[in-house]
Amino acid sequence: MRGEVLHYDEDQGFGFITGADGNRYTFAREDLRREASMARGTVIEFQPAGGRARDVFSIRAQAASPPAATAAPTQTGNAPGAPQHFGRSAESRPAAATGLWDYFWRGLTENYFNFAGRARRKEYWGFCLFWTIALIVVVGIGLFIDDAMGNIDELPAVTVGLCGTFVLAMIPPWIGLNVRRLHDIGLTGWLFLAVLIPTIGWLIILVFALIPTQARENQWGPVPAGVRA
Repeated sequence: MRGEVLHYDEDQGFGFITGADGNRYTFAREDLRREASMARGTVIEFQPAGGRARDVFSIRAQAASPPAATAAPTQTGNAPGAPQHFGRSAESRPAAATGLWDYFWRGLTENYFNFAGRARRKEYWGFCLFWTIALIVVVGIGLFIDDAMGNIDELPAVTVGLCGTFVLAMIPPWIGLNVRRLHDIGLTGWLFLAVLIPTIGWLIILVFALIPTQARENQWGPVPAGVRA
């Protein structure tokens, strides 16, 4: 697949790519087919593997320039062989939707195991909103079934089972979301371990979630879509 380098830190050997499919991929130095400069905007080919880019290599022009006497007239559009851009500025690809539901749905699909990149405050709280609504619906369904089975006055086994399954299924995207939120404010995702601190752990995470987006590109990626830099 063809794509474009969004960011690459040569010291840490880690970066991000926007693919022609509109998705964002991470890559590391060991994913490069050959050692080369990966400056922002470099057009590359790669093999997607989940959210990771493998076999990354830059595309170089193959054809030589035509002789001056037979040179083609200057074109205002994209000339054949010219680099194609797949970044956020590309007009041919619509920007990713930034609605609350869109963020929640991507959290359950393409970002389910995504612990790289950044997540703005709107993405974080949009996920929290629909997570709460979904939990209420799950509890309601469980209570309805338990009531029909006559278990409502004893152990509501169906409700407990459904809620437990729902919470366990939501752990990977929830952790990934918090890690990306920390990246968005310029902090390492390992700070999410603060949640393990008794009593005040969740309060610390709440404070991190309320901090505004870092309005510039950082080592974890560019400013998220929809944020005014």
